[in-house]
Amino acid sequence: MNRAPYAADPAASRGREFQQGHEGSRGPRSAFQRDRDRIIHSIAFRRLAGKTQVFIAPDGDHFRVRLTHSLEVAQIGRVIARALGLDEDLTEALCLAHDIGHPPFGHPGEKALDAALEKRGGFAHNENTLRVLMRLNCPYAGIPGLNLSWEVLEGLAKHNGPVTAPGWALAELDSAYPLDLARWPSLEAQVAAISDDIAYDNHDIDDGLRSGYLTLDELLELDFVADNWRAVETRFPGQPHEVLLRELVRDQIGLMVNDLLEATRANLSGIGSVEEVRAAGRALATLSPAMAAQERQLKAFLYRRLYYHDEQLATAERARTVIAKLYAGYHQQPALLPESWRESLPEEEPGRSRHIADFIAGMTDRYAMEQYRQIYGTVPEGLSNV
Repeated sequence: MNRAPYAADPAASRGREFQQGHEGSRGPRSAFQRDRDRIIHSIAFRRLAGKTQVFIAPDGDHFRVRLTHSLEVAQIGRVIARALGLDEDLTEALCLAHDIGHPPFGHPGEKALDAALEKRGGFAHNENTLRVLMRLNCPYAGIPGLNLSWEVLEGLAKHNGPVTAPGWALAELDSAYPLDLARWPSLEAQVAAISDDIAYDNHDIDDGLRSGYLTLDELLELDFVADNWRAVETRFPGQPHEVLLRELVRDQIGLMVNDLLEATRANLSGIGSVEEVRAAGRALATLSPAMAAQERQLKAFLYRRLYYHDEQLATAERARTVIAKLYAGYHQQPALLPESWRESLPEEEPGRSRHIADFIAGMTDRYAMEQYRQIYGTVPEGLSNV
């Protein structure tokens, strides 16, 4: 590949937290390729197939879950990375892993765990991603976690920018393996973050329209979406609305990606190394001001009409109840925990509460509901909202 001077280079990686003597004996893969493959083969990644994206425990097979969303983010991220001369494998690894820390039921589940751990440091899914990958998911002999390269861990820790006040989970990990939290991350990490926004902004429209929570008329209240819709209708006269809607989503992704490439190339003027990227003091992978303003309008629309829809909020409250009562049940009766989790349960706080939260955070939606049913005999009605 033609690697840009500001791209991360696996040959110059800062290494891994734990050294393994066989690193160079497993074929031609680079350090970042190994990281991507370790993520794909992890149990934590597979569990994303059963975790909420927008709709909680969807009955239909056509709605996105965390796994399919992560794959779509990775596809967008690789396209951008290739066009900018970045390391595609590092970008892909970051895209695939970025949501691994989500508990069941998405953000409602996160809020429930954060409330349960209010006096024990709280819970944040971004930090939990690092905790899962560095300490909890342990497939290798003699070492904790997946033992990913420093560049992947750094990118996951601060893909949204420098972290000035890390929570307990990230602070513990950074103390053991410093991740340079005060500076900006690599351009690959920045691309992964904005690829996430591009993916869910547009694919959540697709799912929202499919579910009936959004209508085309509502969507066309946004002027820039209406302009794109008219262009699609002109290109494909007489086509069914469902087909045109898919074209609209694809076109909007393309417009955002092309805008990002143009704006980012302009931002990179005079940047000659990955260290200069980290020292730039600002994000370099960005949309143009005009597109960024449109993206904010779209996001505000989705919050107003989809994420905060009355039925969504009611279902989210039921999901929070499930997670809160699971936590209370395990805390009051540790014998309810599976044997391996029960045997490793710390005696003292805050480790005891955090251990229980670790177990719950790893659950899929359906496993959480099954565990709730086993403890309480039933599951709240209407927990699936599509």
